[in-house]
Amino acid sequence: MLFKEIIGQQAVKERLQRSVMEKRISHAQLFLGPQGSGSLALAVAYAQYISCANKQHEDSCGQCSSCIKYNKLIHPDLHFVYPIALSKDVKISSDKLKEWRETFLENAYITLFNWFEKLDAENKQAVISKDESEEILRKLSLTTYEAEYKIMIIWQPEKMNPAAANKLLKILEEPPEKTLFLLVCEADDQLLRTIVSRTQLIKINKISDNDLISALINLHELSPDLAEKTAVLADGSYAEALSLISENENAAQNLVSFQKLMRASLKFDPKAVMIWIDEVSAAGRERQKNFLNYALHIMRESLILNYGDASLVKLGQDEQEFVKKFSPFIHKNNIDAFVSELNKAHFHMERNANVKILFMDLAFKFNELLNLPKPVMA
Repeated sequence: MLFKEIIGQQAVKERLQRSVMEKRISHAQLFLGPQGSGSLALAVAYAQYISCANKQHEDSCGQCSSCIKYNKLIHPDLHFVYPIALSKDVKISSDKLKEWRETFLENAYITLFNWFEKLDAENKQAVISKDESEEILRKLSLTTYEAEYKIMIIWQPEKMNPAAANKLLKILEEPPEKTLFLLVCEADDQLLRTIVSRTQLIKINKISDNDLISALINLHELSPDLAEKTAVLADGSYAEALSLISENENAAQNLVSFQKLMRASLKFDPKAVMIWIDEVSAAGRERQKNFLNYALHIMRESLILNYGDASLVKLGQDEQEFVKKFSPFIHKNNIDAFVSELNKAHFHMERNANVKILFMDLAFKFNELLNLPKPVMA
């Protein structure tokens, strides 16, 4: 992965390049950025730059033996840890290394949703287990094969269970010689504070609209108008932009699912609610979390339609038609509660809550909120 292949993030690239040129490479760094910002791609490009035998001022050469191996993710001194779905045959990340390489090489802006789709494990919980820490120790106890440093990239360390997190903390406190840890995180509040405090923070922001628009025009041949609309909807996430470009089937499914839930909740039709819960429960945990995020999006757009400039509402045609009818039910008396309930549901789902109970509770809450009296207009 070359720095020039990463969309925008010029200030971060320059900071990383300077740290290598000035030989100020911290042994543990936390790449903290929202989904779709390119944080994982930046970590891989940084690792490749460090290991490159003929690095230039602004990028890896892309042609030396080290770069060629990095381009295939097969460099012997590059190691990955990432969330997996545990089973009797899958205990650690390397059990799914082939699939990991394929997924990243197809799209360096990988999301957890993409990854678990690849694993066909959408109904499983994403986790980095305590066995992974033992494997990290084993790999890093080996001497380097070719490069100056052994580099361990841990993607989504917030998915570590407590045992794994505590073992990682010990490794960070006493790292093996010539070893670099690059932690690529989206939610640092879910990491042990002691781990965060032992890493150098590399803050990665959302991709700027201008950079994202330029990429969509150049890489996907979108018209300037469509590129601008897609960038606004993607909100700084290239991963989301890719989903929008391909007219992600999940969006259409989410809209239908959201409509069913709202209709069943409004007058609370128990039969319709149970049918809906059975359908959603079969979809898999990552799709369920994706649905909750989608519901938040529709709530936001509905509120904007009620109280803001209608031109700010960015929805597809089918969504627009639905939101015009649905938005009167979303107002200042219930929007905060809607957002709170959806965020709480997402929080509990991350912690492996019973999906059917969780969604039944949500339907009850929505029945109450949808029927709250609208504010009296002055």
